[in-house]
Amino acid sequence: MARRNENGVTIRAVAQRAGVSAMTVSNVLNGAGRASAATVETVRAAIAELGYVPNLAARRLAKSRATTVGLLYSDRRTPFLDAVLVGALRATNAQGLQLLLRDGEGSSRAEAEAMAQDLVRSGADALLLIPPFAEQLSGSAVLEELGVPLAAIATGTALADVTTVRIDNRGAMEALTRDVIAAGHRRIAYVAGPDHYSVVGARLEGFLAALRAAGLAEEPDLIVRHGAFDYAAGETAARHLLALPSPPSAIICSSDDLAAGVVAEANRQGLQLPARLSVTGFDDTILASRLWPPLTVVRQPVEDMAYRAAQCLIAALGKTGSKTGGKTGSEVSDEVFDHTIVTRASIAAHSASEALS
Repeated sequence: MARRNENGVTIRAVAQRAGVSAMTVSNVLNGAGRASAATVETVRAAIAELGYVPNLAARRLAKSRATTVGLLYSDRRTPFLDAVLVGALRATNAQGLQLLLRDGEGSSRAEAEAMAQDLVRSGADALLLIPPFAEQLSGSAVLEELGVPLAAIATGTALADVTTVRIDNRGAMEALTRDVIAAGHRRIAYVAGPDHYSVVGARLEGFLAALRAAGLAEEPDLIVRHGAFDYAAGETAARHLLALPSPPSAIICSSDDLAAGVVAEANRQGLQLPARLSVTGFDDTILASRLWPPLTVVRQPVEDMAYRAAQCLIAALGKTGSKTGGKTGSEVSDEVFDHTIVTRASIAAHSASEALS
């Protein structure tokens, strides 16, 4: 559920009316972020039209307690991040806590450490992390110096020093790949995403495991590594894969944004989808169901995972009443949520006699 005020209007409803993300609405409400004057005016007009009233009592309570959860994120304006924000807001708003946001690339440990330190200096009592920040901060000497509990969502594996809430990424991708193989595909490409995300390695392992189980060889020319997790990277990967002398009949992507880019490039090249090329995604963001053909995907409950991770942080703060001075190994947990394979129209049956044209 999205954050709801007393008259039943949610922050997500305001975002939809204004044509922006829930994060943008939150930034406007809190005077944060970099929204343009025109965007601020559009959001305020939607708030007025819908009668949305921020929970001022909860805000005052949060300020009186000086209890704030900081969120480290990258990849602004993505459906994935929007779901994270809604889930985190559900948890923090229910307890009258504040949510403080910081964005950056997080491509290096030094950058992630600097961002985490800045959030704590700005008043964060706990940190909620999304990839790649958990991976960058795990094992860092800065964690003990920060002196706050940390929780991460959507990591590829459990981490020794950070609470994690995730799905079985390896198993999920293995199951999705088995479905593609069951449809008759044998020349299957894979678009992996950025190396510094732990989910990338876990999902690639699942893809390769499914190939091995079916007696299919790993073909290096069909695996696109070292890219980003975005639409443009998907387009670039598709151009490379579809230009091969023997192109794939299916392309499995490690995110919905990558898959959207693949679909766009295939359409530009005049390929009929899914008859001539099957494509799958991962996450089941709103984008997955709005593409044509709508994507077959692994669904991970991002909003619920963010809600649960924020709950873990709130519980950690409640045990001590203040900053914890760091988490010990016994305080760190790993929760694995169920994933679902959502079958839509983007996979077509393929026979060995068929070839891309």
